[in-house]
Amino acid sequence: MEHQVDVAIIGGGQAGLAVGWYLRRRTDLSFVILDDQHAPGGAWRHTWPSLRLFSPSSYSSLPGRLMPTTGADNPDAAHVIDYLTDYETRYDLPVRRPVHVSAVHRDGEGFRLETIAGTWSARAVVSATGTWSQPFWPTVPGRRTFTGTQVHSAHYAGPAPYAGKRVVVVGGSNSGAQIAAEIAEDAELIWCLEGEPHWLPDEVDGRELFRVATERSRALAAGQPDPGGVAALGNIVVVRPVKHARDAGLLRPIPMFDRFTTTGIAWPDGREREVDAVIWCTGFRPALRHLRPLHVREADGTIRTDGTASVQVPRLYLMGYGDWTGPGSATLIGVGPTAKATVAALKRQLATPTPVPTR
Repeated sequence: MEHQVDVAIIGGGQAGLAVGWYLRRRTDLSFVILDDQHAPGGAWRHTWPSLRLFSPSSYSSLPGRLMPTTGADNPDAAHVIDYLTDYETRYDLPVRRPVHVSAVHRDGEGFRLETIAGTWSARAVVSATGTWSQPFWPTVPGRRTFTGTQVHSAHYAGPAPYAGKRVVVVGGSNSGAQIAAEIAEDAELIWCLEGEPHWLPDEVDGRELFRVATERSRALAAGQPDPGGVAALGNIVVVRPVKHARDAGLLRPIPMFDRFTTTGIAWPDGREREVDAVIWCTGFRPALRHLRPLHVREADGTIRTDGTASVQVPRLYLMGYGDWTGPGSATLIGVGPTAKATVAALKRQLATPTPVPTR
């Protein structure tokens, strides 16, 4: 079966829904949101149980609807999932799931999308697949012969399996600090990272991060010099559990090991240590395998964009993958401005809509 629309959005998480909201409100363009998950919520369905947002609900909302308050605490993943579920229902967004897009091909001036539910033809494509499905595992000698357990933060399910064990947490990002703080309560923590942890000031939360991202977005839009993003402040937001563990002396980072032994880890100076488990908090890469037929990458592997528009492939847009697709665009509140700009560009390019075929 073949379907035709003006815009095909790949991914039904926060970025895809934000684009859908603006398409519904600001244009007459036909569109579909193809999501490979079995239920709403995007990547939030796969986070660890204790994860909470950096900001109150009022600073964690998509365009058009404030996230309901949770009282004193910042929202957890379950609250976000409920919000996203209500969001797509409230605005009657045309989400099809589970539909996995395996490949996107050029088809004249438009595109042909190969999916498990038939072929879709679209005049433009918005790729909003995020990064959660592409966890990054560093190459460390001996990793495959290490007999302990290993898990990436993408699949970390909580501290219970690690109680009383010697556990290595690798990485100085927010996930590394939060998981290390949680593990340290009941396990022997070994927190390994390159260099020192970069803490944000204790009073800084997602509200300040959003302010910084907004200033950067406005400066770039006005052609002014880049004032620097959130990285200029630091990396780790000192949420309550992290602050407690840090102040209690439980978060003591040590240099990264350079190889595994069969039963542990070792450093360049010859020191070795036996461990039971390693949790890799080493980040993610954009999930873009479906775009391989378009040859969207440059020779150095990067993807050049003008805003969210691909420089290499006309009418292809990339949403929510990180600051290279818009300051703060991988956050709930930060994705709105880039979604708005993307839909404005789509409206200009696709001035004559494609009628949705009757069924």
